[in-house]
Parts: sequence; structure tokens; C-alpha cells
Amino acid sequence: MKVKMKIFIRIVFVYFFILLPQSKAETIKVFEFSEKEFKKLKVRKIKKETQYFLGNNDQGPFLKAVSEGTASGLGKEIDINLEKTPFINITWKVEKGLDGIDEKSKKGHDFAARVFVAKKTGLTALSNKAINYVFSSNADINEYWRSPYTKSSIDYVLSTTKKNLNEWVTVKANVKEHFKKLHNLDVSELSGLAIMTDTDQTKIKVISYYQNIYFSSK
Repeated sequence: MKVKMKIFIRIVFVYFFILLPQSKAETIKVFEFSEKEFKKLKVRKIKKETQYFLGNNDQGPFLKAVSEGTASGLGKEIDINLEKTPFINITWKVEKGLDGIDEKSKKGHDFAARVFVAKKTGLTALSNKAINYVFSSNADINEYWRSPYTKSSIDYVLSTTKKNLNEWVTVKANVKEHFKKLHNLDVSELSGLAIMTDTDQTKIKVISYYQNIYFSSK
């Protein structure tokens, strides 16, 4: 009887874990970080232009950002179905950060690395709602606050140089849940996404890197 039971268990194991196709997470890549894409990205300049450079390592292409008193972002209009792929995944690194600033204030509202996700909720850009996922130099992971410049944008800390300075780190966030929690909005689709490295307030030099930004189902 024991022998038959062992055989049965093995058959069940093979059926469920080997013979049956395993479900794979659906993914949507946002940036290719290629020369062709780089030329088509929309540049939003706030104060001079942050320097952005393409590069490669063992994990593939990346974007390097250098800012010293500059503030400009690279954006892309892309339809993301948050019902199917609600999670944003970001791999990034801050080589040189912004220690000692107050990121929650207007005078210190700079970030060595950040990724905006936006939803159009009106006719003008000011009426849109955004979550600004940041690599902070001073705050703790999962801290968040309203931008000192607009009530429509929330800064949310996914990484901090207090734990990972000059180290590649990969993070994940449920964007759909965050829009509900932070803006009280049920969002099914995103309107766009942007990368920005800025130090127009503090004038401090920072160096950061972005790689492998995509949305996934889990």
C-alpha cells in the first residue's frame, strides 16, 4: 500500500510540475535604451539639460545620467494596461547622491534618479495625476509625500542611497494599488512614463543609471 501511494504521489508531481505548462508572467518593456529610441524620446527641459548617455554591461543596455544644476527628463507616451500588468519593475543605481538635503521641500526637491508614471485626468498637463518613484538620498524605502510643487504628484521612495550607494538594485511596485492609495483613483491604463535626474535646486553633481524598466503581471 505504501509503495502504491509513493508511486501515485510521483505521478501527481510529474503531472502538475512538469507535464502541465507553467504560467509565465506577462511583461511589457518600456525602454530599449537604444540609439534609435534615444533619438525619439521626448525631452522636457526645466532648467538646462541633464546629460544622458547610453551604455552596456553584462545585463544589457542602460542609461547614464549626469546632472549638476540641471533638470530635464526623457519621456515616452505608452499605453500600459494596469489590469493585466500592474507592477512596474526598475533596475537602477546611484553612483553619487544628494546627502543632507530636504527632498520634501522646494529648495531640496532634487533626486539623483526618478521614474514618473502619469495618468491623464483632464484637458491640461496640470490636471494629470502622477506618481514619482524615486531613488532617495535621505528618506527611507516606502516613505511618500506630496510634491511641494504640485498636489497632483506624489513622491514615493523605492530605493535609498542609505542602503544601496553605488550598487545596482532592482525594485518593484504595484502602480494600480498606489494610484488608489495615493490619489484615490481607480486607474486601468497609464498615459505615459518618464525618467528624470535633476539637481536644479541644490546645484550638487549627481551620477545615476537606469536599466531594464518594464511592467509585469506579477
